[in-house]
Amino acid sequence: MLIKLAWRNLWRNRRRTFITMAAVSLAAFLSITMMSLQNGVYENMINNTVGRFTGYVQVHQKGYFDDQTLDNSMLQNPEVEAAILDHPDIDLVIPRLESFALASSGDLSKGAGVVGIDPALEESFSEISRKVVEGDLFQKGEISALIGKDLGRQLQLGVGDTIVLIGQGYRGATAAGKYMISGLLDFNSPDLNSRIVYLPLLEAQEMYGAYDLITTYALQLGRSDQGNRVVQDLEPLLMDKGEYEALTWETMMPDMVQFIQADKGGNVLIMGILYLIVGFGIFGTVLMMTAERQYEFGIMVAIGMKKDKLSRTIVIETILISLLGVLMGMVLAFPLVLFFNINPIRVDSMAEAYAEFGFEPIFPAIIDPSIFISQAITVLIIAVIIAFYPALRLLWLKPVEAMRA
Repeated sequence: MLIKLAWRNLWRNRRRTFITMAAVSLAAFLSITMMSLQNGVYENMINNTVGRFTGYVQVHQKGYFDDQTLDNSMLQNPEVEAAILDHPDIDLVIPRLESFALASSGDLSKGAGVVGIDPALEESFSEISRKVVEGDLFQKGEISALIGKDLGRQLQLGVGDTIVLIGQGYRGATAAGKYMISGLLDFNSPDLNSRIVYLPLLEAQEMYGAYDLITTYALQLGRSDQGNRVVQDLEPLLMDKGEYEALTWETMMPDMVQFIQADKGGNVLIMGILYLIVGFGIFGTVLMMTAERQYEFGIMVAIGMKKDKLSRTIVIETILISLLGVLMGMVLAFPLVLFFNINPIRVDSMAEAYAEFGFEPIFPAIIDPSIFISQAITVLIIAVIIAFYPALRLLWLKPVEAMRA
């Protein structure tokens, strides 16, 4: 009965109802848009370096992560690969041989990270062919290289040219080789584009004298948030198979984790200020509504309606208005979030700062239902708390004074 009465009361004064709804919908719209942009930036950072290259979980020889040299590499073991693949959350196991070399061309040289890959498996993992912006992806067994486009520009190399790699191989052996460049890569990451060289796995093993050896198994997971659970499940399995370690990307990339946490700390303050502004905005409309309805409240109490029932009706009215406002805010926010998801905001003024962390200076929005729901619930809670102001005022309402107002 009270809900029906509250619903009818909303539409007795449509102007007042729409003003309150507009305040709530604006609050929901702003909070959803800001949170979608914030989380989109973090996801873009992680995907640029983790999802597209490192992997959310890696398996190494124990001790390799602390001392990343070829001397801590491991034999490529089909039995271990099969055991890891038995885990229901792991889709692919990608073997790699990773090391360093001096990349040179003529009088130009630059340090580079060299990664030996199986092109077919790497394609399934990171869709590497989509990152080839010039030339073609090499095939298994070919003697050629893929390099980052910025590295090619710095060394003045292009498709068909020859790059020379010199480094230290397995057990201190000299590693050297020259390879025709079959393609240039663009990772949307300034850091990777300026230092990465891909070789076929067999050719990398040949150059470094690391026959049948790899440094890393990169694991492709069904979902990116399963990393910690997968590592916990793999630990006992890997102990039975030998001296292996499984690590999540958070463990392998603590600098990125700290950067995101520090940035989130600043955004908590911004969101707090936004919620404060939102709260005062909603409170202002509720205050106006309460002042306008003093005469109405006085009449209702005078003709016999109990104050507690009238208070509950007002709370229900505010909840209904807030629900409608939140839904309107979600509907209005979705097209904008979708637009920024497809067309990210580019901030060239921050390009240098972002390049230091290996990220492209773009602000894409993320379409995540949990953001819409959580922000809508937060705004709704703020509105409901504010709704108790008119409810409490009604408990001390004096009908005669209210009808004189």
